[in-house]
Amino acid sequence: MKILPESFINEKPEKVLKQVFGYDSFRPLQKEIITSILQGKDALGVMPTGGGKSICYQLPALIFPGITVVVSPLISLMHDQVASLEATGIHSVFLNSSLEWEEYLTAVEEIKKGEVKILYVSPEGLSTGKIRDLLSSEAVKISCITIDEAHCISEWGHDFRPDYLEISSIRNLFPNAVMLALTATATEQVRQDIIKNLRLKDPAVFISSFDRENIFLEVQPKRSGLEQVIACIKKHIGDSGIIYCNSRKQTDDLTSKLDKLGYSVLNYHAGLPDSVRAANQDKFIKDQVQIIVATVAFGMGIDKPNVRFVINYDLPKSLAEYYQEIGRAGRDGLPSDALLLYSPADIHKIRYFFQEAADPQKSEILLQGMIQYASSHICRRKQLLAYFGEKYTAPDDSEATKEACCDICRNGTLPLKDVTIPAQKLMSCIIRTRQRFGATYVIDVLTGARNKRIIENGHDQLSTWNIGDEFSKDGWFELLDLLIAEQLVVKTGDYNILEITPSGKAFLTNRSQLQLPMSEFGSMKFAKKTSQRKITSLKPAADDEYAEKIIESLKKWRKRKADDMNVPPYVIFGDKTILDIAAKKPANKGELLNVYGIGSAKAEEFGRALLEIVAEVCQA
Repeated sequence: MKILPESFINEKPEKVLKQVFGYDSFRPLQKEIITSILQGKDALGVMPTGGGKSICYQLPALIFPGITVVVSPLISLMHDQVASLEATGIHSVFLNSSLEWEEYLTAVEEIKKGEVKILYVSPEGLSTGKIRDLLSSEAVKISCITIDEAHCISEWGHDFRPDYLEISSIRNLFPNAVMLALTATATEQVRQDIIKNLRLKDPAVFISSFDRENIFLEVQPKRSGLEQVIACIKKHIGDSGIIYCNSRKQTDDLTSKLDKLGYSVLNYHAGLPDSVRAANQDKFIKDQVQIIVATVAFGMGIDKPNVRFVINYDLPKSLAEYYQEIGRAGRDGLPSDALLLYSPADIHKIRYFFQEAADPQKSEILLQGMIQYASSHICRRKQLLAYFGEKYTAPDDSEATKEACCDICRNGTLPLKDVTIPAQKLMSCIIRTRQRFGATYVIDVLTGARNKRIIENGHDQLSTWNIGDEFSKDGWFELLDLLIAEQLVVKTGDYNILEITPSGKAFLTNRSQLQLPMSEFGSMKFAKKTSQRKITSLKPAADDEYAEKIIESLKKWRKRKADDMNVPPYVIFGDKTILDIAAKKPANKGELLNVYGIGSAKAEEFGRALLEIVAEVCQA
């Protein structure tokens, strides 16, 4: 069922939301942004990934008499958005290089005839003469211009794209069109850049909470990276996940290891041929592969709502980049995990690339914020929100606090522990080995290892050999991380050699007392506790004998239908819709229209099949 272009002109937003999109209520700030746009007032909306930014322009597009132009950065994103809109009954098109010439001409003709409500173009495409001529023709009325991923216009943004700077000139061509800028991550500096560089006219600025409360935040010291990755994957059997690495080599290496272990995994980075990269992304989006291992080249604009875990195998360059990456988890609001594996060695690697940065000092400032987050012992959600100027207050409701928001809060605030003697032992061992070795070697000496290298160096004869019986190896690594955070010890050079800082030497000389927030049994206690946290994204009520079978049947049907239509499964409908169908068990079309995410077009197209599945399970 297709929605006619004039069907909802001047209609109330609430009616459009229910009849077209199948939602009973707006998410935070959606209605305010939509109201501003419908009143013809420019707006900047800063909403977290999964916060429902698309509705803010898709819904007004149906109410406006003309066409809405959406500037989008990626061809793959345009494809997904158009597929989702078409499934909802809204006719939309994109104009980009992926179209055959006949397809391009057909789309242009439909635009001129007024049959299209939403047009997607890239910033590069918008600057071409043929698209500007099309939009300037008498047959086309531009009601709204939306700039998605608007942070790309700021040099302080984590993904600056010079092509975005050309967008502002479109305002001169269409002065009467209202302009909406949308982004998921924007500090005050980035927001000001967006307003200035897009030439927004006295815009209303809407800043939603950056709190993605369904995402559990966790940082683990990177000890055995592959084992830690596998532990996370095992908590998410059958779920989609993204693993981010900082280099192509690391991406390929980790992909190869996981593949050999039998995991459903593909890689993605700029070094792959375009066709391979596009094919791998397409398989991931369509649930044909479970895990994608990628560099930061992957993910901007990915609409896949059922990503259940994001692992940062390496340290991101900034908190903005980190927030954008973990934001690709749990876009549907269901429980998801964000795991960061942190090694101080990553810092040196990142700084190496500062030599090529336009502003190394700015890059260092951004990196310091990331380091502080990863090494801190206070609530991670509190730190992350503070970066965006938001204060986090934990909910008082007992139901809301049953699941902690991060590893720090789950483990509880660690009490300060007197680690004076262990710290002296560890730092003395660094000095006795002449400050020429890395962490693993020094801790091996401290805990009495007799490997070939230690014996050949004569370090089994040192006074500090085998005196470290206070902690397990993990405990000593934990203490070392704390000493580095206190700037008593530092890692230097390409091989992360341990050296004592001037502050560290003063500590040893003065025999000062040292108290640090160290776990009682070393980090092993918390690694075990972490592994017990399991996520079940589609979990029916315990007393519902039919729900689980309905969920299983619906997922199989959705996958077959998506394959037939050559679209991602979420284009049919998301996991939240499956949960709601399983809970409500609709028996007729009227009841089906009360299900989350089922509008009139989807009820018309898929309703019979859905009702048959529910009836078949319940009558079995």
